[in-house]
Amino acid sequence: MSVNGINQVMVQDPYAAYPKTAEKKATEKPVEKNTPKASETAQAVVYEKSASDSNPVKKAYTQNTDLIAKMQADAEAKTAQLRSLVEQMIQKQGNKYGEANDIWSFLASGDFTVDPATKAQAQEDISEDGYWGVKETSQRIYDFAMALSGGDPDTMEDMRAAFEKGFEEATKTWGKELPSITKDTYDAVMKKFDDYKAQQSSTPDTI
Repeated sequence: MSVNGINQVMVQDPYAAYPKTAEKKATEKPVEKNTPKASETAQAVVYEKSASDSNPVKKAYTQNTDLIAKMQADAEAKTAQLRSLVEQMIQKQGNKYGEANDIWSFLASGDFTVDPATKAQAQEDISEDGYWGVKETSQRIYDFAMALSGGDPDTMEDMRAAFEKGFEEATKTWGKELPSITKDTYDAVMKKFDDYKAQQSSTPDTI
């Protein structure tokens, strides 16, 4: 029953429609109005605790498969482009490459000559805004980790551990200390993971 309905019942005189007569005896007991009490007609409002009050629901995390596919395709295209540059350079210095165990050993040795075109392309690629530069590469690695984990804090820690292990393996494959740009990229990625962890620590993991 609505509030208006309750008020109407409480104030309405069921006998008001009938005319009052003077012939009514003075000793006649007035008819008792059958008006419901407010306590009988009003519906009590009961507060019920929601599930979020006592049993918080853990936030769901979902992989961003579209972004993962796009980033993988983009990385493959850029890697193929880089590989093509290196292969062209190697072909011009076949003897030196033959003396190395693999392409990484060849590049790590630094014992090769880079033609102007290849050098210009490489410098552009590793520049501040270049695809292989510190800013772009660190952001790409972090974004990929976020897409794979769906933003789940626990999975992001796994992504951090995987990145650290990958960096160690790359160092072993390189055979010596990695170039400064690589270490700068590592530091930039770790900072992004640290910032994300700090943000999550101050934000409840519930909805």
